[in-house]
Amino acid sequence: MRNFKTILMGSATAVALLCACNSAQNPTQPELTKSGINPADYDTCIAVAYDSATNTFMADSANATEVKLFTLTNKNGMEVCITNFGGRIVSIMVPNKDGNFVDVACGFDKVENYFPWNYETDFGCSVGRYANRINNGEYTYEGTTVTLPKNNNGVACLHGGYTGWQYQVYDVVDSSDQSLTLKRISPDGDNQFPGKVEVTVKFELTDDNAIVINYDGTADQPTVLNMTNHTYFNLSGDMKNTINESILYVNADNYTPGDDNLIPTGEVKPVEGTVFDFRTPRAIGTDFDKKDAEMESVGGGYDHNWVLNTKGNQDEICITMTDPRSGIKMDMYTNEPGVQCYTANFQDGTRPGKGGIMYQKHSAICLESQKFPDSPNKYMMPGWELSNPFVTPEKPYHSYCKYVFSVEE
Repeated sequence: MRNFKTILMGSATAVALLCACNSAQNPTQPELTKSGINPADYDTCIAVAYDSATNTFMADSANATEVKLFTLTNKNGMEVCITNFGGRIVSIMVPNKDGNFVDVACGFDKVENYFPWNYETDFGCSVGRYANRINNGEYTYEGTTVTLPKNNNGVACLHGGYTGWQYQVYDVVDSSDQSLTLKRISPDGDNQFPGKVEVTVKFELTDDNAIVINYDGTADQPTVLNMTNHTYFNLSGDMKNTINESILYVNADNYTPGDDNLIPTGEVKPVEGTVFDFRTPRAIGTDFDKKDAEMESVGGGYDHNWVLNTKGNQDEICITMTDPRSGIKMDMYTNEPGVQCYTANFQDGTRPGKGGIMYQKHSAICLESQKFPDSPNKYMMPGWELSNPFVTPEKPYHSYCKYVFSVEE
């Protein structure tokens, strides 16, 4: 399953979540963003805790930190809204072929819907410490075994554990009209990961309609880092549509097959002759009805890692997606060796997104630049050489991703 295991709502009341910060509230009514969000609906203070004894998320009022919505705009009128709760991209407004601005990212109108006792969701977030899965919640480094939470159905550590960074408040380092830099200091033992880690995530909206994300991190002892952005894209500009008709190109000759728990087997397998071959652009949903065993095991779609031919060259396109309905095109670049493509297989129409639209199955696709899943246990295997996830005081972390938006007539 893609989703986290079910967690009961914490005992803290909603009033406790909205604790007072030591900052003045703007008495005037904020102007709505181009995507229709009221920034005031993101003004709060929160800290999230998890009690493993009771299997419960709860608010940690003693450590609550200020949350805001930040709006980036460029000279073309493109708009990107980001909240420092989880470092999440909330909306992306880009022009379609008719010149109308439409939102191409799933998200919520109110920040409270991102709280895990309301919805367990990774919409738009900056994942850390480790994106994707670590088998059996453990790895060994220089003879020492590290044991992590198995928050993914009891079989793996997923997206950094129960209180991974998607549920943490990032500090705001710098904010301007076209950039936002967030910082997270993760203490030694955070979700049982070793070492104190300091990371920054810098979002830039360029005047050529690109979202550039740079992740940088340091650690005071050996640990793993594998960050990514988890935006759910729907380039049709209408979230009532599925992404089945969107055209996808993936610059990859191989992928890493996994077992029924999405743990890679370690094999690097050619896409030739499989449902994973997108070297020639084609509709994402072309093979959804084929009942392919690997697709069925992940909910009837894609949730797989492609081994990019770019091999870390961040100047070469790794993925292109276009939508014939809107004409919107998105080119992706990264210095990472892999991209996880996830087609929202477990969205079930029960989550009301922005504007009250219920997000359905295959309503979006995530394109997550990353080290290969379970790389702490497999990075020394053939074909995995570029997926070493370990950082040390002498070896800092850097990851780069860029999404460029344009219109294809």
